[in-house]
Amino acid sequence: MRSDRLRNASLFTLLALVWGTSYPAIEVGLRSLPPMLFAALRYDVASAVLFGYVLVAGRRRWPATRAEWRSVAIGGVLLIGLHFAFAFLGQAYVSSAISAVILSLTPVVTPAFAVPLLRERLSPPAIGGIVLALCGVAVVANPTGALDGRLIGVGLLFCSAVAFAVGSVLSARFDTLLPLSTAQAWTTLIGAGVLHLLSGLFEPSPAAVLAVGPGPSIDALLALGYLAIAASAGGFVLYFDLLHELGPSEVSLVSYLTPIVAAVTGWLAFGEAITGTTVLGFCVIAAGFSLVELRPLHGLLTRRRRHAVARRYTDSYTVAVAGNRYYK
Repeated sequence: MRSDRLRNASLFTLLALVWGTSYPAIEVGLRSLPPMLFAALRYDVASAVLFGYVLVAGRRRWPATRAEWRSVAIGGVLLIGLHFAFAFLGQAYVSSAISAVILSLTPVVTPAFAVPLLRERLSPPAIGGIVLALCGVAVVANPTGALDGRLIGVGLLFCSAVAFAVGSVLSARFDTLLPLSTAQAWTTLIGAGVLHLLSGLFEPSPAAVLAVGPGPSIDALLALGYLAIAASAGGFVLYFDLLHELGPSEVSLVSYLTPIVAAVTGWLAFGEAITGTTVLGFCVIAAGFSLVELRPLHGLLTRRRRHAVARRYTDSYTVAVAGNRYYK
């Protein structure tokens, strides 16, 4: 039991480090690649890695039913395509820390979309938590009241969080037997296609990028490899391993370690300032999350047995969305 706890704590920390350092890696790539093209290339490589894993592991290679195709299509368009298009565009305007803080809003706003799309109800604490988290976004977005690039970046990142939240809720409508690795491989492949389409519509072509400059730097290519293999494919393996071992409520807490890792890494690597308003906004968003997840967090703090918690919170009073459970 003690060895299991040490293993899970180590994997949890590793996941936070991998996802947290992905924000500075994005910043490196954005110096020499257009945002959506960079995101598309990331998921080209990630999908190839994941399909390789599917083949080696002998998993089912294709979605077999209409529900499975719809599920991976929604995931590809919203969870990968639009989510990362907005995320990479937004980070072109703001620091790694601000990007991570705004995207930590995702598990807070997700239950808000479960109300109209899944006809769920929110408890008063959850409603208060969502409002509080939005106040945290306002603190980060516009501390001076000026209409500048920071506000544009935060707006794009907020759209990224919304795209992921909507995709998570819509995906919850489909109960499929598709292996997770196969689903993730197809989701990343479709997402890469969406990102290439958006890049082709709104950004210079790769040929034009090469014509006006030296092309991607070695640092950008290394960042691309890190994001595709470690943060995307490796992060997927770590996340679902921890989801199986710990349950959704505990794993969702990684969203609140990644901004800390991103802020420290951005400061060490690029000298990015960690401002008081960014820290305050993060604390307000985290407080909002604690209200949304009040019941499962209470269960964790009172040391209930892990499997008892999992059984209790998968009854008819919950809705499971993208690895998080929200309460009516």
